[in-house]
Amino acid sequence: MRRDFPLGSAPALVERAQDWLGRDAHDPVAPRSAATVLLVRDGQHGVEVFMLRRVATMEFAPRMMVFPGGGVDPRDADPSLPWAGPSAQEWGRVLGADETTARELVAAAVREVFEECGVLLAGPDADSVVDDVSGVDWQADRAALLSREVSLSELLVRRGLVLRSDLLRARAHWITPEFERRRYDTRFFAAELPEGQVPDDATSEADHAAWVDPAELLRDYHRGDALMLPPTVVNVEEVAAARSADEFLREELPITPVMPVLAPTDEGVVLRCELPV
Repeated sequence: MRRDFPLGSAPALVERAQDWLGRDAHDPVAPRSAATVLLVRDGQHGVEVFMLRRVATMEFAPRMMVFPGGGVDPRDADPSLPWAGPSAQEWGRVLGADETTARELVAAAVREVFEECGVLLAGPDADSVVDDVSGVDWQADRAALLSREVSLSELLVRRGLVLRSDLLRARAHWITPEFERRRYDTRFFAAELPEGQVPDDATSEADHAAWVDPAELLRDYHRGDALMLPPTVVNVEEVAAARSADEFLREELPITPVMPVLAPTDEGVVLRCELPV
């Protein structure tokens, strides 16, 4: 299914797109492997999703509303990472990736959610999840993970925990357009907020973090009051369409790569996407 997205009111994005279209030759940057997570819960008026607004000084997607996530750390592929749930090989079949890549993507998703909003998808065993990671000692661990002093594997081993890969669901695969100077090959996951855990805004990459009503955010986006890139818009639309967090997580979607391309139209240049159906 083809969809066109306006470039919106982000001047830097428009400038980069126009510069790219004005060139005779192109040499796109290779995309970096990344993972992001739609953390959802049942709210008073429907399914809510936890989102961050990136600070204006960020080189990639400044002021954009995003989900917690980020680039893969090479140590995310550590085969000794304590693991429960579907294996990396099984995840590879779902994500269309080899076993090593699948392991690092799942690990990156779990690590980034903990780093960026303090939610940890891990537990003492395959049937439980830690219920409170807000203490001072946990925050110290979070800071050490963020600074790369420790790896996710080292943290879980020391804490006697296992990564719960079964708490994640695959949602999408998007690749940053070629005109961007920073590019990511990103797998989108979803997870329900574990009972007892509370996400926070303790990240330097965002100036705002909160549970979002997806329908309200989409209204703000169409009015020009909120900035989102196409992958975020599509995923927020899917959250808005769900009747419950459980329904959203049970939905099985085709995971095929989508890369927006610049397309001139009568209304101006748009980002054109071919979405899986």
